[in-house]
Amino acid sequence: MKRTDKGLPLINIGFGNVVSASRVIAIVDPGSSPMKRLREEAGGRGKIVDATQGRKTRSIIVTDSDHIILSALQVETITQRFQEE
Repeated sequence: MKRTDKGLPLINIGFGNVVSASRVIAIVDPGSSPMKRLREEAGGRGKIVDATQGRKTRSIIVTDSDHIILSALQVETITQRFQEE
């Protein structure tokens, strides 16, 4: 886990992309209907960040700023990175 100059923990979510651990509310599987709706609604509001590099979305990260971040990493992989802190 990396830290910023201010000591905030950053979590690698794949392909060199990182997210501030303190801003993450949930990491969820994208397969369910409610998560698909959440993704569509975020896209309509302009609050979606695609960090998949064109690969299949395997997890959705929800932040406290109401942004939705799409990642190609499995939920379990990102969760392990959080627990390494």
